[in-house]
Order: sequence, then structure tokens, then C-alpha cells
Amino acid sequence: MSPRKEHTFDPKAFLTQSGLGRTIQHYPKNKLIFAQGGPADAVFYVQTGRAKITVLSTRGKEATIALLGPDDFMGESCITSDQPLRMSSATAITDCCLLRIEKEAMLRVLHSEHAFSDLFVAYLVSRNNHIQEDLVDQLFNSAEKRLARTLLLLARFGKEGRTENVIPKISQEILAEMVGTTRARVNFFMNRFRQMGFIDYNGGLEVHSSLLDIVLHD
Repeated sequence: MSPRKEHTFDPKAFLTQSGLGRTIQHYPKNKLIFAQGGPADAVFYVQTGRAKITVLSTRGKEATIALLGPDDFMGESCITSDQPLRMSSATAITDCCLLRIEKEAMLRVLHSEHAFSDLFVAYLVSRNNHIQEDLVDQLFNSAEKRLARTLLLLARFGKEGRTENVIPKISQEILAEMVGTTRARVNFFMNRFRQMGFIDYNGGLEVHSSLLDIVLHD
């Protein structure tokens, strides 16, 4: 009698392949992925590309609250039973390849595969920490420091396994929304960062680790 094969589950493989309740979808730049007020029926995993998360106020004012890239999840709040509608919108800001995971499939794998639930919980904790850091940033830091930190985050600086330091083209309007300042101020600081050698424009926005000096300087 042959020995019983041990069940193995690879979360990374799960997130790169289509399957039951999972489809790989491509979105060109500026394509809407999901809309605020729409049905919250799936989680999206970013395989390649960048997307922005925005919210629209009752007065029609839009704000960008996050910019996401490879290995990030979007729309994860749908897994809670009290969240039937999207609270935000997601739009591709570069060509994107996403894995769409139906809500039922997401709940099933979370309940049955500990390796995946560990990965997902670790992601949510990291995301929550970033949100808290963003709040502290808004409350206590200058617009210049907030912009520097935003650029470092967009360049995935310090993220394990990442060496990327070139940011795809992102408008100064979006940066101003995220930082909580005006486009004119963003333009002023960006020019200053470039003159100081912290950033360069080489077919994209190149961010150097020396930009940390702005964040760490009191």
C-alpha cells in the first residue's frame, strides 16, 4: 500500500493561477476596476501594474487614499458580512494584471488553507500599520516630509524582495491628494528633491534612498 501523499498548498501559486472562483483579468491604464457603491463581491490581487484607491464624498470631491502595486490586495473588505457595497473605487494607473477572487472562493481558501490565511492576515496587519503611520504622518509631519515618505512607499523602499526604485508616471495632482497639500507645493518640493539629488527623471521617477534624510531629519 503506497503512503498517502501529504497535502501541500502554495499560496503564491494560488495567487498566480486562475481556477475555481479565480480569473486573471487585464486592465489598461485608466480603466475602472471597481466602483464605489458597486457590489462588494470579489477580492483583487495585483500581479503586475499599479492601481489607485479613491473615495468620493457626498459633495462630489474625490480623494486618493492609496496607491497599490504588485503583491497588494484590493477590495478585501468584501469578506465581511456587513459590507455588501464597495466603500471606494479602484482604477488602473498603469496597465495591470489582476487575479479576481470571488468572495466565496476567498472565504473558502481562508478557512481551509492555513498557509494562505497566514499570508493574508500578515498583509492586513502590514496594511493597517501603514494606515496608522499615514495618520501620524498627517497629524505631525510637514508636507515636505509627507511627500518624501509617500515617494519612498511608492518606490517600495524597504519592502522585502523589492529593489524597484522607479515609479511609473503619477501626476502631481494625485500626489497632492495623498499628501494633503496643493499641487503647487508638490511641484516646489519635487524640484527641490531633484536639485538635492534625492530623485531623478529617467523615463520615470527614480527615487534614491537618500530621500530618507528628509523623513528622518528633525
